Amino acid sequence: MNGILIIDKPKDVTSRDVVNSIVKKLHTEKVGHTGTLDPIATGVLVICVGNATKLVSDLTCNDKEYIASVCLGINTDTLDNTGNILSEENSIRTKEEIVNVLDGFKGKYLQEVPSYSAVKINGKKLYEYARENIKVELPKREVEITNIELIGDIEYINNKTIFKFKCSVSKGTYIRSLIRDIANRLNTVGIMTDLRRVRQGKFKIDNAIKLDDVCEDELIDIVDILDYKKVELDVSIEKQVLNGAIIDNIYNCDYILFIKNSEAIALYKKYDKDNNKLKPYKMFKGGM
Repeated sequence: MNGILIIDKPKDVTSRDVVNSIVKKLHTEKVGHTGTLDPIATGVLVICVGNATKLVSDLTCNDKEYIASVCLGINTDTLDNTGNILSEENSIRTKEEIVNVLDGFKGKYLQEVPSYSAVKINGKKLYEYARENIKVELPKREVEITNIELIGDIEYINNKTIFKFKCSVSKGTYIRSLIRDIANRLNTVGIMTDLRRVRQGKFKIDNAIKLDDVCEDELIDIVDILDYKKVELDVSIEKQVLNGAIIDNIYNCDYILFIKNSEAIALYKKYDKDNNKLKPYKMFKGGM
């Protein structure tokens, strides 16, 4: 069985937990996810099954859209409401102040990754250093916020400011870090209290299924996942393609998905050494 599942990940389970559950439900070890969601987060988690696992890295590269909940006035070691409180203050900010700061984040910026994350330094994950109270210099990465906007009403509870925003971001963006940086620009502290991923690339929450509903019938075929030009595999080149040979680029395309009987056989891409040729990129059937 091959294909993908768009799962609406429940709260308080890890992405690995979801994979393990699907392994048991579908009775196959060939399962992988395309972008970790923290246990606190819910929403779109794209799961690849069978030969579709060869597409994990491609699907992981897509941009993502989130709805995040924020509480200004609290700081924790994890940057969310699951961590230990490090500091607390009265923090009242107006809608105008918040909107102005959010608008200022559109574009690219260097983002410091959270200390509680799986990013590795010298072969060791940052959260392992954090748990051992070992201080390390946190790496910074360039991320892009393509859109960010306030949604819903602002609330004021116990001298704290509570609000939600929706954002579209590049791969590798930590929303917890984004919220920390938003709070910094508001001259306060803040944490994430809830997070929902509503889109990953073209995969939307409206098309997601609950983990309890996972079955083979819910798998989306590889042919339907990929948006490249699709070509019925001609008998004249079938042997070459099945063996992963370099072929002539008679299609004048950067990518070609060869199919046979509506089944994905191989994804080819333009050969970087000769643009008149195509080379195998992902093989779903055949010798590679």
